[in-house]
Amino acid sequence: MTAIAAEIERFNHLSATWWDSRGPMRPLHVVNALRLDYVVSQIALHLGRDTASSLAGLSMLDVGCGGGLLSEALARQGAQVVGVDASPGNVAAARLHAQSQGVTVDYRLGEPTAVLSPQERFDVVLALEVVEHVSNVPAFLATAAACLAPGGILFVSTIDRTVKSFVVAIVGAEYLLRVLPRGTHQWSMFVRPDELSNALAPAGLQRRDLRGMRYVPLLHRAAWCRSTQVNYIATYTHGAAREDKP
Repeated sequence: MTAIAAEIERFNHLSATWWDSRGPMRPLHVVNALRLDYVVSQIALHLGRDTASSLAGLSMLDVGCGGGLLSEALARQGAQVVGVDASPGNVAAARLHAQSQGVTVDYRLGEPTAVLSPQERFDVVLALEVVEHVSNVPAFLATAAACLAPGGILFVSTIDRTVKSFVVAIVGAEYLLRVLPRGTHQWSMFVRPDELSNALAPAGLQRRDLRGMRYVPLLHRAAWCRSTQVNYIATYTHGAAREDKP
């Protein structure tokens, strides 16, 4: 078990707000649009596909899918998406919204080891804004890596454990500006980029791309940046490292 009971309960309480683009999840809606473009472009680059059709027919696993913001967007572009989350409230909200929109996503409640069969492999695995909420990061990442098909691509986004991230992501975002509910993050659970790479190395995965993200709370805008000292996203593939420039 890598899920934490207190984290599950907290997200259960927030589950009704997932699809309210002006509610507590507003930052995720803003960030989701930016990350969707990134995911699509990285997949197209990795597979040598045209961006417009890069997701067609691909199997994708969204671990810690929350209310399904990204899962649903990926399914709309032709991917076959499985969304997994340990929070009953999150999965219920995700299923309800997908059904109301006529979008097909296979949502499963529980941990990946319990709800995925040992034979299931995916062309794309996403673990976005979830590793900072689990009890055992290496074990969680090992599970995610085991779900990746040969030649696939893994996306991980989280928050760096730095002084700047404490000031910006916790003091600023949760207590001063209140763009996130208090208690959303614990600084000690933030994960450094090299810690991700070290945890994924035993699975033969090497980092291909790393870039930081800047979110401006007062304007509710997000953009990529060079600094990874707060939010960042990384991609991993099998084989030798080949990092792309932001």
